[in-house]
Amino acid sequence: MAYVLGYDISTTATKALLMDQQGTVVAIGQATYDYATPRPLWSEQAPHLWWQACCESTQEVLAKAGVAANEIVAIGLAGQMHGLVLLDQAGEVLRPALLWNDQRTAEQCAQITERLGAQRLIELTGNRALTGFTAPKILWVQQHEPELYARIAHILLPKDYVRYCMTGEFASDVADSAGTLLLDVRSRQWSAEVAQALEVDLAWLPRLFEGPAVTGQLHAEAAAALGLVAGIPVVGGGGDQAANAVGTGVVEAGSIALSLGTSGVVFGATASPIIEPEGRLHAFCHAVPGRWHLMGVMLSAAGSLRWYHDTFAPQLSYDQLLEPAEQVAVGSAGLFFAPYLTGERTPHPDPLARGGFIGLTVRHTQAHLTRSVLEGVAFGLRDSLELMSQAGIGTIGAIRASGGGTRNRLWRQILADVLGAPLVGVSTTEGAAYGAALLAAVGAGWFNDVDQAVAATVRLSDPTEPSADQARYAELYATYRAIYPALQPLYPALAAAEA
Repeated sequence: MAYVLGYDISTTATKALLMDQQGTVVAIGQATYDYATPRPLWSEQAPHLWWQACCESTQEVLAKAGVAANEIVAIGLAGQMHGLVLLDQAGEVLRPALLWNDQRTAEQCAQITERLGAQRLIELTGNRALTGFTAPKILWVQQHEPELYARIAHILLPKDYVRYCMTGEFASDVADSAGTLLLDVRSRQWSAEVAQALEVDLAWLPRLFEGPAVTGQLHAEAAAALGLVAGIPVVGGGGDQAANAVGTGVVEAGSIALSLGTSGVVFGATASPIIEPEGRLHAFCHAVPGRWHLMGVMLSAAGSLRWYHDTFAPQLSYDQLLEPAEQVAVGSAGLFFAPYLTGERTPHPDPLARGGFIGLTVRHTQAHLTRSVLEGVAFGLRDSLELMSQAGIGTIGAIRASGGGTRNRLWRQILADVLGAPLVGVSTTEGAAYGAALLAAVGAGWFNDVDQAVAATVRLSDPTEPSADQARYAELYATYRAIYPALQPLYPALAAAEA
């Protein structure tokens, strides 16, 4: 027998997924860890945690499956995007990695925009300068830790540090690298213009590969730590969202994925680079060679429901909390929820945005509040879908949905009604790790390309079709869209009061 391993190096855990030649998930291993918040708005993680978790999860998955080390023929990597890993000339880590959810770099984002010009930056990179991205973090280190900055020899993304531990190679894929704000998304190469403007040495940046391309082989020391054999090829892989799209089969131009986790992501595959003129959508390379994608990111999606549950009804199960909301009419009796609990990214790149219930009266019950949270998140996700339509992604058909939030029947129906499209589930819930495994399978020669791999392995469930409530939700969405601009002038004062 032959198998491939797909890894998802996320913010709180690393998952190792074992897949056979039929595309079946044989076993999964997982190891968890935490990240540090040494100051308000800061978010850091020690890179050795990822490698340690890779070793633990690999040993677990092999033991569960009873698979021999010499039966693994390829490895694929996916993981959290945007994190900054700095290495010195000897390949040693210089400081804890600055993560995607680190918010300290607002000043550096403004500097990047000023140096390149807002339109030129979007034209080159497909994106605005946002605090989550990698390039602003590099400037922050340059300005606040100059002695450490002087020792930089290599810059890597989180999953690519794991690749370095595995292979000794400094390499990355174009999908993950598009989230650094240093990549020319059209040419799928590092942008010399951006690097020069930001005083980033191109020699620090890793070699670039497509998602299924082999980037190196597992060396003997890493193989011993993982419990594998040396020489296994490691492919490019992708950032978590691009890999998740592969794992859910969103590879053809015009196909759409919805991921409803702590954050919410609307992902649209494109055959050419489509860049939203104002940069309100992310325009990245896909993990599929020769393709790109648009992505809208909502920072508090299922995270909004978790906050609401933990704050107001921790004694209830989620099913107990959500069941009464089924009896509430569409629109929650005029109650709206603004889901900006941790600021927002799409379509409002505003770290000062704040959440709220708007329209509260004495007639509203807990069931009304619960339903308004579900509806507010759905409206926020529609914002991204609307921008994609305006940008020219084409006719939107069935949306492939994944993430814990989509398992609830009520929320799935609300999403179908608000988005105006059928929602379909996919045969695996391990999107990013499964996508990494599929890319590894292509690299191993099991399939000719990613399209063939997806067609052979990804299966769809019966759709949740929009109901007659779709028209009413379209009316309510117009009111929802007016909430942010009405409240935005208050957000700086609210943030100051909070501080």
